[in-house]
Amino acid sequence: MSVKIRLQRHGSKGRPFFHIVVADSRARRDGRFIEKLGTYNPITNPATIDLNVDSAVKWLNNGAQPTDTARAILSYKGALYKKHLQGGVAKGAFDEAEAEKRFNAWVEAKDAKVQGKVEGLAQSKVDAKKAALEAEAKVNEARIAAAAQAEADAKAAEEAANAPAEEVATEGEAAAESTEENTEA
Repeated sequence: MSVKIRLQRHGSKGRPFFHIVVADSRARRDGRFIEKLGTYNPITNPATIDLNVDSAVKWLNNGAQPTDTARAILSYKGALYKKHLQGGVAKGAFDEAEAEKRFNAWVEAKDAKVQGKVEGLAQSKVDAKKAALEAEAKVNEARIAAAAQAEADAKAAEEAANAPAEEVATEGEAAAESTEENTEA
């Protein structure tokens, strides 16, 4: 009987959510499993992974074979590194306390890297929002300026339309007065 560490798909259409399980290789993808090791949510950025590392290492030591995606997740969370360190302890390269110290240092460095990514994403989101707000303010200023220009042009056109009519009227009155003067003389 071959045992695999693999993913079981859950979640709705277009919104996957996976359980990381240990299962018989002959079992269906979402069927029976031996033990649930954790969960994986690829929708979030960065992906949310909740994994019982000690249980995963126990299964790896017992011969469970991870699938490619499960191997990447186990590597990301440090299960494969912890198995590697336990191999060093078994060979006598260092003791259990040193292995635990190295693993904890690795986990802290990894958490700091992930936290840096989260902060970077949050900062880029704030920057994008700020840039969009500035662009919107520019567009609004341009729109207000265009409206003011159009209003000024309309006023000028109205004044221009009224001015020639007055001039024509004054010219007509002046012509009428000059004809009156001509008739009187």
